[in-house]
Amino acid sequence: MSGTEITQDLQGKGALVTGGSRGIGAAIARHLAARGASVAITYASSAAKAEAVVNEIEADGGAGFAIQADSADPAAISAAVNAAAERFGRLDILVNNAGIFPFGPPETVTLEEINRTLDIHVKGVFIASQAALPHMGEGGRIISIGSCFAQHVPFAGVTLYSMSKSALIGFTKGLARDVGARGITVNVVDPGPTDTDMNPADGPNADYSRSLNALGSYGAPDDIAAMVAHLAGPGGRYVTGASLAIDGGSNA
Repeated sequence: MSGTEITQDLQGKGALVTGGSRGIGAAIARHLAARGASVAITYASSAAKAEAVVNEIEADGGAGFAIQADSADPAAISAAVNAAAERFGRLDILVNNAGIFPFGPPETVTLEEINRTLDIHVKGVFIASQAALPHMGEGGRIISIGSCFAQHVPFAGVTLYSMSKSALIGFTKGLARDVGARGITVNVVDPGPTDTDMNPADGPNADYSRSLNALGSYGAPDDIAAMVAHLAGPGGRYVTGASLAIDGGSNA
């Protein structure tokens, strides 16, 4: 994505995107960078994929760097936030994107699966946001990536996933109240079926997923990233405590 395609309304801002080495997270990092932000991304395991995203940002004239940090590890995610703030001299935008997709009947879910899912989707989001707040001032943005399954579950097998993503709505509303007086906004973006490694548009359940939404199609990571970038910019200044469905009408 060329930084000349869209306005540079995030020029001078520092951003951190967790889980930014692929899929929706990588698209978000590229969009924020194209609009002028300096962008740090975290990755759990694939340094090569993370560096590829950073190289793409830098090739387009942006600034970025990658930090190895498992979002299930509170110390690692807190350290990543502080490293981004130190590198940029500020932190204006935090995007809590890192996620996994546990699937299966509730009877087979292990305690380890429950703990890891909640550690990444709930505890990691809280810890990252907690670490970011001391670095944020007026105009700060905290944006989490949820799921359309947080409010409507159309098929079986996603109880754990839906539970963890629905927690982000309560988190978002509560934190929005806590930090609104500081001029910081907090929102959650809820994607529908989106063409990523975890949920490919040519996967075995893709046709069924398409049949559940009003548009009858998959979204692209850029569709989600465009909304995140809007919320991160001046256009999002009066939006807070909101759960925004970018889901092709899955919850219509």
